[in-house]
Amino acid sequence: MKFLIPGMKRLLFLIFLIPLFVSSQVIELADTSASRSDTATSKIDYSNPKEYELGEIKFIHAEHFDQRVLTLLSGLSKGEKVQIPGDKISKAIENLWKQGLFEDVKVEVARRQGNVVSLNIIVAERPRLSGCTYKGISKSETDDVREKIKLTRGKVVTEYLISSSISTIKGYFIAKGYMNVTVDVPKPQKDSSFANSVILIFNIKKGERMRVENIYIHGNTMISSGKLIRSFSETKVKRWWNIFNSGKYLEENYEKDKPAIITKYNAKGFRDAKIVKDTVYKISNDRVNIEIWVDEGHKYYFRNISWIGNTKYSAKELSNVLGIKKGDVFDQSLLEAKLFMNPNGGDVSSLYMDDGYLFFQASPVEVLVEHDSIDLEMRIYEGKQAIINKVTVTGNTKTNDHVVMREIRTKPGQLFRRSDIIRTQRELSTLGYFNPEKLSVNPVPNPQNGTVDIEYVVEEKPSDQLELSGGYGANHIVGTLGIKFTNFAANKLFKKDAWKPLPSGDGQTLSVRAQSYGIGYQSYNMSFSEPWLGGKKPNSMTVSLFSSNITNGVTAASGIPLQQLQIYGTTVGFGTHLKKPDDYFNAYAEMSYQYYYLNNYLTNVAISNGYVNNVFIKGVLSRNSVDQPIFPRRGSNISLSGQVTPPYSLFEGNQDYAAMSAQEKYKFLEYYKLKFTAAWYTMLTSKRGTEGKDARNLVLYTKVGFGLLGAYNQQIGIPPFERFFLGGSGLTGFNLLDGREIIALRGYADQTAYSGTSGYLGGAATICKYTAELRYPISLNPSATLYALIFAEAGNSWDNFQQFNPFNVMRSVGPGLRVFLPMFGLLGFDYGWGFDPSALPTSGKNPVTGSFQGQFHFTIGATLGEL
Repeated sequence: MKFLIPGMKRLLFLIFLIPLFVSSQVIELADTSASRSDTATSKIDYSNPKEYELGEIKFIHAEHFDQRVLTLLSGLSKGEKVQIPGDKISKAIENLWKQGLFEDVKVEVARRQGNVVSLNIIVAERPRLSGCTYKGISKSETDDVREKIKLTRGKVVTEYLISSSISTIKGYFIAKGYMNVTVDVPKPQKDSSFANSVILIFNIKKGERMRVENIYIHGNTMISSGKLIRSFSETKVKRWWNIFNSGKYLEENYEKDKPAIITKYNAKGFRDAKIVKDTVYKISNDRVNIEIWVDEGHKYYFRNISWIGNTKYSAKELSNVLGIKKGDVFDQSLLEAKLFMNPNGGDVSSLYMDDGYLFFQASPVEVLVEHDSIDLEMRIYEGKQAIINKVTVTGNTKTNDHVVMREIRTKPGQLFRRSDIIRTQRELSTLGYFNPEKLSVNPVPNPQNGTVDIEYVVEEKPSDQLELSGGYGANHIVGTLGIKFTNFAANKLFKKDAWKPLPSGDGQTLSVRAQSYGIGYQSYNMSFSEPWLGGKKPNSMTVSLFSSNITNGVTAASGIPLQQLQIYGTTVGFGTHLKKPDDYFNAYAEMSYQYYYLNNYLTNVAISNGYVNNVFIKGVLSRNSVDQPIFPRRGSNISLSGQVTPPYSLFEGNQDYAAMSAQEKYKFLEYYKLKFTAAWYTMLTSKRGTEGKDARNLVLYTKVGFGLLGAYNQQIGIPPFERFFLGGSGLTGFNLLDGREIIALRGYADQTAYSGTSGYLGGAATICKYTAELRYPISLNPSATLYALIFAEAGNSWDNFQQFNPFNVMRSVGPGLRVFLPMFGLLGFDYGWGFDPSALPTSGKNPVTGSFQGQFHFTIGATLGEL
């Protein structure tokens, strides 16, 4: 006992001294403002804690903060009872420290009046940010990093701000495949331009981008490693020859891709397949290997499939739609597609939803798994038929509501039909006003009253086009200026507030174009199209005017004879939408008049003086089910057109046309012209876009085209106008000089694909062309759509139908690139190699070696000529 008591006394003494030490060293409470009238007894005795009432609380050196906010953060309040020294004061300091705003915090007693004390809380503010410098990265990367971390001038510089910025920068570069990135921030530099401000410097070392060297699959016997690896959408092995695959390794993408292996096995009936283990390891500073071990399990098959709950359709009808038979390989994805997810319809869900059963549900339940066979029970809930209540459109900031609503197939009061929604999406895409990748539909069902509200969400995209170009032709530089407004509004022309910069929103098309190389050539044309004439039905009207003047560029004062060709023309056309055979059909008819005046002008049509009249009626029957105009993925476009003139010679009686001059013979052109084209778009892959990304799928484009120009009267023969010229880029498409159609055939020189016997000076009367393209989208951004292609093409042209041979064609292959810019339209760049000789010596052969050489082609527009 004598030993313990002195020890306890020392311990108690130390415990008593601790609060005094803390109070004097950490809190540093002191009476700094005792007045002269204060007596010695008014001083605070820190060795004897006592309860006081808080008076004024003032923060010293807190120049950038509101006093009331800081008081609130401290946890103290005027009038509060506190013990000095005591826990509340310590807690107040702790609360202020937690904010990370100050480098130092001290508390002093400013004055005491009786039992009321006023406090001064003295703080030292942390420095504020005046700017940031990023070293070791490019300007574009710097802009991206600034946008990511969002550091603004005036922010308080704390350790958390610096560490979180470093973490964000690392995350940005890791997401780009720079797994070894390091970020260092030295001590902030003081900025003398601003008080208490510093500059942060981020030293960034990206290191090498990590790429996948090899992927190894172990344990697979039923499916090859190549097929399993190709099922990955993002994680790919780096190969130098694959320009579309960077091969970068991202852990996030790899984890998303791994389930694709199981999906691949499930599609082959291996429903128990699983990944046993996997590993990723570095083999160099910029390469990793991936190894995956799988357990394939057993292969299963469908056996018996039964239906319950169905009253609308019989089990036999539903089984026929399902299309899965006993003994088929079990495929969960196929089952779900047949039940719910076929984008083209033809699934059980579409069968019901196309008849108003919006609330339909189907639940496939495995009732028996025996050996390698699975029995399924399809449990159906049909529900009630849903009536459409409201239909709304959002996002159309430029296009008027009525323009969008007239394309929508879902109308209030009708039965809900899934096919109508799919068709509406297609119609809105083909308008060309909206981004097809952002179109979405939001059905809002109301099961209580059996109705559904439908909201279509669109995103406007630029659709007007500007053409400003120059070219070389006829020994002159030809300038072209054109503008096309695809969403014009003529009825707003006299509304001042509608000119932004032009009246728009009604879906009309106005096009104006001019070409010239000076006094020797001027050409002007203008067209206007109204797609809904009258506003009630999809009956279109198109009116166009054109004028061209071509001379040898001399004036009367020069004394040189004037050579001149003047061309005038006008066209009026009407189109309508047909309901049969199906509502993808359209009919169009136009009447055109073209007048040619020649004055001492030498041409290939055997007329140098005089005039030619070309009056014709043209009819087009077409079926267009293409899903969108810029990068179509599915659908077809089939067109049959006929162009005829009146048979003038039938009313002239017996005439000796052989003795007639060219002027008399062709004063009024008579002919008939037939053309047939058919194009198909087939999506070869069915990838779905990950979140925030567009799906990039391989598309096969195939097209055939045939053209025939014929004569009513064999004595007059086929006229030298309206002929076909095949070969090259087909850039001009249509030439008003003699009405010729210039059609592309890549891999050959311009207008040289010909197998006739007349020398081709006047063009061909019969033509055929076949095209196949394999297309892959690089960017589906509506502001700059870009896709690459490889093509195989074949075609030929002849003097008459008797020479026509659809298998005697000139073939070519090559790569290409298409760029769609809203202001300029679709631009094409192709390089082609031809294989077959032409009847013309300039078809694309090297004049020295006689072998074919590559041809570069530049095109403007979606089609290379009309075929």
